[in-house]
Amino acid sequence: MLIESLSGVRGRDTDLNEEVVTSYAYAFAEFTDRDKILVGRDTRQNGQYIKSILIEALINAGKTVVDLGICPTPTVQHAVEHHQAAGGIVITASHNPLPWNGLKFIGSDGIFLDADEMLQLKNRRIEIGGTYQEYEKQKGSAHLYDSAVDDHIQSVLNIHYIDPSTIRKAGFKVVVDAVNGAAYRAVPDLLTKLGCDVIRINCHYDKPFPRNPEPLPENLTELNQTVLEHQAHIGLAIDPDGDRLAIVSDLGKPISEEYTLVLAEYLVLSKTKRVEKKVVTNLSTTLAIDDIARKFDATVIRTPVGEINVAKKMREVDACIGGEGNGGVLLPEAHLGRDSLVASVLVLQLLAEQGKPLSDLMNELPRYTMIKKKVPRGNLELNELIDDLKQLKQPEELDSQDGIKFIWRDRWVHMRPSNTEPIIRIYAEATTKEAAEEAVAPFVKFFKNNS
Repeated sequence: MLIESLSGVRGRDTDLNEEVVTSYAYAFAEFTDRDKILVGRDTRQNGQYIKSILIEALINAGKTVVDLGICPTPTVQHAVEHHQAAGGIVITASHNPLPWNGLKFIGSDGIFLDADEMLQLKNRRIEIGGTYQEYEKQKGSAHLYDSAVDDHIQSVLNIHYIDPSTIRKAGFKVVVDAVNGAAYRAVPDLLTKLGCDVIRINCHYDKPFPRNPEPLPENLTELNQTVLEHQAHIGLAIDPDGDRLAIVSDLGKPISEEYTLVLAEYLVLSKTKRVEKKVVTNLSTTLAIDDIARKFDATVIRTPVGEINVAKKMREVDACIGGEGNGGVLLPEAHLGRDSLVASVLVLQLLAEQGKPLSDLMNELPRYTMIKKKVPRGNLELNELIDDLKQLKQPEELDSQDGIKFIWRDRWVHMRPSNTEPIIRIYAEATTKEAAEEAVAPFVKFFKNNS
């Protein structure tokens, strides 16, 4: 099954065949307006095979290809800007398990293609199909650039919110679980340069994922245990392509991916001198973002789900920081992409300045509980059901830019159709699990009875 969406292209081994990869390469070559295209990949074994097909096709399309090797997705985004390239392609299926792989496409501005651009690319890929063999081969070229990760690390160290000497003085002991993914050396090397004592687990480029690669609490047992065993200050879990960061506290307990952005936001807003401070996040991210923003007189702007939607809005409103509740932090000073390296240093800087254990800091932050449900979609169209849904619960505020979100001061329910399954996802958040369940219950019942 080939999934082509706002997030790029994903498929299993047999889906990402030579024709699909080559036709996408030709389509992207036509889409770009300059010569140089950067290519990077995560650690999946078949990524090397896909990369060889991709680079050959780009050369035949007349492009100059810069091979960045194995590196995090945000490293490719940073490199596109650094090298003033026409664009970039990352070979990754993000948090999907093996044998999935995929392609992510980056524009010349260093951010992913948006929905319209991805549709244009997909349609052109379909038109090309197997006819690429009939194309006249042009004389492009390719060369290896193996310093992209080091460039990225240095740029993160230069972020003005970061004081390396303060972090060094804190003497942090940090456990890093890179799930044998693309950040296997990037995050540990960055932390080592900041004087951290780094304990590495699953930091190999030549081994398979040791567990379900998505950094959800249920998948972080080994990290939890290692933090406790080494009496570490913090544990960091990165997804396979290195753009998301999940955190385990000094007590060996996951704090929820939602709070990666909350902690980063706290640090940035506390140091921002701007009169107008803006934070951008998606509709399904925790209310704790709004609470922290109020503490620092900042404004929160919500977007549809999807990194590109957050990135474009951040650029439009000149936001200080943004991100998503999946552990994705975007800092404009670095680049407009989710970045586990950036997230890591922002969190460590906050801990160093606060001078207290992460577990104590978490006890001082506003806490919410989020629950996630799935219901059959059937033939229902959400935008036609607003009046019916209002009969169930009357919201204080309603947002329909991405599905339907019912909002109250201390809770919300967000309903949106899945892009990949015939279901409706219903997320709810409140100050307690019981309150969240109570908020979501009538909506779940409604869709089950009407699908």
